[in-house]
Amino acid sequence: MNDYDQRLVDLYDQDNPDGPDHAFYRALADDVSAHSVLDLGCGTGILTVTFPGDGRDVVGIDPSPAMLAYAQRRPGAEDVEWILGDSSTIPRDGFDYAVMTGNVAQHIPGGQWERTLLNLRQSLTKGGTLAFESRNPAARAWDGWAAQGRTTRDTPHGPLTEWQDVSETAPGIIELTFHNRFAETGDTVTESLVLTFRSRQLLQEQLHRAGFEIDATYGDWDRTPFTDTSPLIVLVARAR
Repeated sequence: MNDYDQRLVDLYDQDNPDGPDHAFYRALADDVSAHSVLDLGCGTGILTVTFPGDGRDVVGIDPSPAMLAYAQRRPGAEDVEWILGDSSTIPRDGFDYAVMTGNVAQHIPGGQWERTLLNLRQSLTKGGTLAFESRNPAARAWDGWAAQGRTTRDTPHGPLTEWQDVSETAPGIIELTFHNRFAETGDTVTESLVLTFRSRQLLQEQLHRAGFEIDATYGDWDRTPFTDTSPLIVLVARAR
């Protein structure tokens, strides 16, 4: 993969700050008395570095060298084992809690997603907890993205103008192209990604096939039960 432009990595935490989603995952770690935590797709590590404590063993894995390098410079980074890679590079089994946050699940396509679930099951102890979220396809979040125009904001790298192209290439498959123009240098950085929107039923079926039982399905970070109109699908599953 092409890695992220460092200027955009520097803005990631500003655009994705610590909030109710992180509070949910931290509280769940306490609820299940997690001793060994795996954060798959940890990005800049903003959540990852808040897991250690009380002897907790924490591993953060991400496929982006730029993201991981940023994570390794964070305060508290020395308490985390950082690994460049994906689910195939999980270093061992025996984790009792694993998370995928920031809609990481939607960035993993097709068969790679099902292999990811199998790898996570193999890495977890029996009874271990897996938690992640994905956007509800019925809410069609991409319609709102497509309606957004150009915006400009001040950043540490000077004024930045942003806009995006959105295309539904197949049912539930959304291709996004982000354009980022830095006024001071005249650079335009273009990044493309594909997001997969999976229904609650499909996600639950895939988890069952991978060796998990569903403990809870929420529609928000307040643990409200999921309904068909919920914007999010927040899944908590237990390894069989």
